[in-house]
Amino acid sequence: MKNILNILLLFSILNMYSQSDLSDRKIPSDINVTTNHSTTILGKKVNYSAQIGTQPIWDANGEVIATLHYTYYKRTDIDNNTNRPLVFSFNGGPGSASIWMHMGYTGPYNLKIDDEGNPIQPYGYKSNPYSILDVADIVFVNPINIGFSRILKSMTKKEAADKFFGVNQDIEYLAEWISTFTTRTSRWKSPKYLVGESYGGVRVMGLAHELQQNQWLYLNGVILVSPADYEYFYSDGDVIQLVGDFPYLSATAWYHQKLQIEYQSLELEELIKISEEFAYNELLPAIAKGGYIDSETKNEVAKKIENLTGISFEDIIDNNLRISPSFFWKELLRDEGFTIGRLDSRYKGIDSNDSGDYPEYSPELSAWDHAFTPAINSYIKEVLNFETDIKYNTWARGELSVRPWNSDNIRIRRNFREALAENPFLNVLIQSGYYDGATTFSAAKYTMQQVDPSGKLKDRFTFKGYESGHMMYLRREDLKKSNQDLRDFILKTITTNKSAKY
Repeated sequence: MKNILNILLLFSILNMYSQSDLSDRKIPSDINVTTNHSTTILGKKVNYSAQIGTQPIWDANGEVIATLHYTYYKRTDIDNNTNRPLVFSFNGGPGSASIWMHMGYTGPYNLKIDDEGNPIQPYGYKSNPYSILDVADIVFVNPINIGFSRILKSMTKKEAADKFFGVNQDIEYLAEWISTFTTRTSRWKSPKYLVGESYGGVRVMGLAHELQQNQWLYLNGVILVSPADYEYFYSDGDVIQLVGDFPYLSATAWYHQKLQIEYQSLELEELIKISEEFAYNELLPAIAKGGYIDSETKNEVAKKIENLTGISFEDIIDNNLRISPSFFWKELLRDEGFTIGRLDSRYKGIDSNDSGDYPEYSPELSAWDHAFTPAINSYIKEVLNFETDIKYNTWARGELSVRPWNSDNIRIRRNFREALAENPFLNVLIQSGYYDGATTFSAAKYTMQQVDPSGKLKDRFTFKGYESGHMMYLRREDLKKSNQDLRDFILKTITTNKSAKY
């Protein structure tokens, strides 16, 4: 009996969600450090403050149960910030820190990398001359278990999952946190924007609705950076996904010069237009017929796929016209002995065997992890003067994993359309890299088309594409271009003395 009790006690201990980072170290629930800085953006001096800290999450009884780590950049050389935009920035995963957008895209500092985004040693950071801090204040937020964000109240893994780890759970507690932050910083009058990268796209689409419905906080803009769409990946089925991702295959084959001269000689965006028309007008009905397609039509379609992707006719026939992304990443450069990256297909990898149907690893992610984690840890201590023994979690893994992620009862698109319809001031910018094979630019366009089937709100959407991958901003030319597109979008959507009506 004693042994049974000991086993039960051990199981209970293992099942508790400990936030001690394998020790007794804990992050304070409500603390911040503020420093003052100066930088140059687009050739002009900008003075700003940087506040890094934590802000609590409370339960219904007012007890602190968790805390979120954030960094808040605020311009200080202006007299009145009443009409100055405030941007909340999120990354994705789920379980990915704000490090990517913070040190890669819009923040006042970014990575020490080469012009194409490859790591350079010694690792480090440098000023970002294209940051949007000249036109908007920025808050980089880390959801639970990433960055320094942690659960502070002991709870079982199931209790933690029910509270934090799911599409709807994530949206609900983050909306409450944003509302509190807005109150604490006296920013209710400011035009407000959400930026979400990858899964962050799901997050901010849902937040736009939740903030309006339950926090009475209305936005001017939502920016989707290489957005994921759970309804695209899990609801529409493989036919739509295969067809929707097809133009990405053409763009990537063009980059690696695997197309015949007819298509290789075209400008990229011209090729993409041809590929999109083929995908929806010919490939979709062909795949929809399945095994009942006649052989003549199947061969004709297969030949066009070969011409537009660089994949051999024989492989296309063997795969029944269905070219999966994983096979494409392995096959496109097989004759050269390389694989290509999932998140950025400009990157090449080397597998132990050239045979097989999918790559052994993601070369682009390995390259990015090289540069980002050393940079953010050094930057937080050396520039922001924030000291803690808590580990900065780039990814939520191990005992702090946020998986499995609950995707039950989601209605992101419908809620987002409702938020747009209810708020005439709300506009949407989508930014995608043409060589992103995980959340493809064509899938982002498909989401844009499906949010509002009526087409009555389509003028509120803007799409911008870039000749790079998932993190398009790592390529210097696209860092400049994407920040300027974001800057232009913000300035365009600040409304003054306009009525919210149709």
